[in-house]
This record gives sequence, structure tokens and C-alpha cells, in this order.
Amino acid sequence: MPEKRDYDAIVVGSGPNGLAAAILLQQNGLSVLLLEGKETIGGGLRSAELTLPGYTHDICSAIHPLAAASPFFTQLPLNKFGLEYIYPEIAAAHPFDNGTAALLKGNVNETAGLLGADERAYIQLISPVVNDWPLMADDILAPLHLPKHPMAMAGFGWKALTSASYLSKRFKTPEAKAFFAGMAAHSIQPLTNIVTSAIALVLLASGHLKGWPIPKGGSGRIAGALTSYFISIGGKVETNVYVTSLKQLPSAHTVLFDVTPRQLLQIAGHKFSSLYKWQLERYRYGMGVFKIDWALDTPIPFKAQNCKQAGTIHIGNSFAEIAEGEQLIWNGVHPEKPFALLAQPSLFDPSRAPRNKHTAWAYCHVPNGSERDMTTAIENQVERFAPGFKDIILARHTMNAAQIEAYNPNYIGGDINGGVIDIGQLFTRPALRWSPYKTSAKGLYICSSSTPPGGGVHGMCGYHAAKQALKDVFDR
Repeated sequence: MPEKRDYDAIVVGSGPNGLAAAILLQQNGLSVLLLEGKETIGGGLRSAELTLPGYTHDICSAIHPLAAASPFFTQLPLNKFGLEYIYPEIAAAHPFDNGTAALLKGNVNETAGLLGADERAYIQLISPVVNDWPLMADDILAPLHLPKHPMAMAGFGWKALTSASYLSKRFKTPEAKAFFAGMAAHSIQPLTNIVTSAIALVLLASGHLKGWPIPKGGSGRIAGALTSYFISIGGKVETNVYVTSLKQLPSAHTVLFDVTPRQLLQIAGHKFSSLYKWQLERYRYGMGVFKIDWALDTPIPFKAQNCKQAGTIHIGNSFAEIAEGEQLIWNGVHPEKPFALLAQPSLFDPSRAPRNKHTAWAYCHVPNGSERDMTTAIENQVERFAPGFKDIILARHTMNAAQIEAYNPNYIGGDINGGVIDIGQLFTRPALRWSPYKTSAKGLYICSSSTPPGGGVHGMCGYHAAKQALKDVFDR
């Protein structure tokens, strides 16, 4: 029998991956302690009145297609702990300068039918991904391994491993090309990079299968439900415990860290082999974000009427404009017309704002660590597609990339993906090892978005890290 410890397992960090890891370990009958440095749990899953009293804003993530599609989260009874998703009829809209918009709807054919001459091309590209998603989801949201359904994965993989610039050539119309670019830009890297098509395909498939839901009451409700469930099965949570050293921790058989390589080195670097330290020190972080939250007097007056029914808006007009802007940012330049991602949750969740008032949220990509104020650039982009937008702003709250890192140390330089998810770090994040979750120190694991499958509120990094720890440490 192993020697007696204070806990079987400790999880440091309560983002979605830390919560997923803690839950899986606790489900397996272990005694688990979850530590959080801030007053409240959640990592990127927090909500607060950032602008005016009565206006609830999501501090980081707002729309959650991967949470609704997560193979692990969907197995948990989170509805019994206060989590309710709201599904806009139009998951996402992409407005154009001519007053029209491309729309992501639940039905593939309906979405394709709005793309004119590219209707057939869209169906041929997306339908196989949608049809095979139930077979592939576990394999896609996992580390590199032999897939359970190799034929389905092969069909997805040859598309996913291409660049968005290449795969978009399947389309003839500027509208379809731009629509695909907006999806691919969630990868937060130049659209010429290979594997940028992967995130576009996953987001489109999720939209058609599950929608892009909004948590009623704010994203903090997801973290709240996960935490309540964890406590209900015997887990323990302590907040205001900011871990900077292993010496701070109670004794445990294993410790899992929901942190990126930089913090992991600070906490436990002295325990690691020289090779593992060398790899972590060379881990690459990507572009940051600049974010605005608005309190609004009325809904945003988009020229394209369908945009008023969409939970998410991609603002960038054309493929060329989006691609140029993302490349400039990658090169360290702030574009005048940045691609902006906008969410308008109060259209579907009246609890977010006082009666007849509204909230909205938007961010654009910026060079890592940027302190540039992009308020004017983002608001000019929204005004471009919604004339009169600036007149309805009652208050705003902004965070530049450096401030985002100060708020959440996992967002190095404002990088919300926990590191670049390019071909060099897609399968080997954070280091080249048989298991990406195992550090070189016995009993220490990393479970953050700096491990496969990367960023997003899905919890699968934590889930797979916990599975590895259960196997190694507890022979389960």
C-alpha cells in the first residue's frame, strides 16, 4: 500500500481542464483537493458586472460550442447543478459590406443554400465531418493515438491538416471563402499555416450538430455547475491559494497542474530533467487578444437583419481582409481593420441586462503582450456593419493583452489558447513525450490547454491527464 498522504490527488488551477481532471479523479474514489489562486473558481469561465450595475459580462469566454460537444462534460448531470444552455437559432453570422450575411444554422443544407454557387461545395466539405463526428469526437479531442475509427479520421484528417488558405479554394464565391475564413481565424494564427482548417471544420460541425450555446446567466454558471458537482461527490475546493512552489502543497500521491509551461517551470522546474526543462523553456506562445465589453441602450443595429438573430458575429468582410490582418498581427503589427469576434448574449438571455437594455462582447487578435488600445479599431469595425452602433454605447470595459495576462496568468501575453496550436505544437504540446501530460518528475502532471487537444472550454485536456495519472499512480 502507498504511504499515507493528506490527499490522493491535488489539482492546481480551476479552469475547465482543472475541474475536469478533479472530477474524474474524484469519480474514481480518490480524495481530491482543487486549489484556485483567485477568490472564485473558473479560470476563463467567470462572469461579473464589468460596466454598470445589472449588466452581466463574461470576462473571458462567452460562447461555448465545444462545452456542449465535449465527450466528458456531456456525461455529467450539470443541469441538476444550475447549468442551462440557450441555443440561438443562428449560431453565427458573417456580415458583408453589401448588407448581406452568411449564416451558420443547425441544418447543413440550409446553411449551404445561403451560399449561392457554393451550396454543393459546402455540403461536400462539411457533411462528412458532421456525419462522422459521433465516431470521431473522442479521437479529435485527444492526444495523438491510434483512432477507434481510422477511416472516418482519415477523411477528416486530410482536410484538417491543410491551411485555411488552401481549403478555401474549394469555394468560388467571396461570401463562402470569407465565411470559412471567419471560422478558421479562431485558430489565432495566419490562415496560411497548415492545420488552420481543423478549427474551422470542428466549429462548423459543432454548430450543425449542437449549436453554439450561451450559458444562461453567464459563463460562470458552467464553472459553478462543475464545482458543485465535484463537491457533491466528495471533492474539496480551496480558493485564494496562489501556488508558486511545491512547498505550499499538502502531501499527495499526485499533483496535476492546470497551468502553462512557464508557470509549471516556476513551480516545479527544479524537479524536472534537463531535457524536459529545455523543451518547456522553448514552448511557444501565440498572438494575444484585446477585449471590450459594452453596456448598450438597444440591440446592435446591424444592416444585415439576420445578424440580429445570431449569438456570434464574425466581423471581417472578406477572406483577403481577414487573412491580411491575421498575418500582420503574427508579424507584430496592429491592423487598422482587425478581424473581430463579437457575442451578443443578452438578445437571448434577458438576465444579462436590465429590462430593454443589452450587453455585447468582442475581441480582436493583437501581437503577444500588446498594450495597444484597440477600442477605436474594434468599434469602427462594428460601426461599419451596424451604423449607429457607437450611439448606443452606455459604458465599456476594456482589457489589453497585458492586462488579460495580469488577470489570468495562464494567458501568457494575452494568448487564450495556452500556446500556439500550429503543426509544431499540435501533437507535441508542451513537449515531445509518449504522454504529453506526464512531466519528467514522478507524480507530477500538466493538464492545461498547453496539452492536447488545446484551447477551448471542453475539459478534455484535464480528462486525459487525469486518466494518465489514474493509470500511472493508482493502476486504474
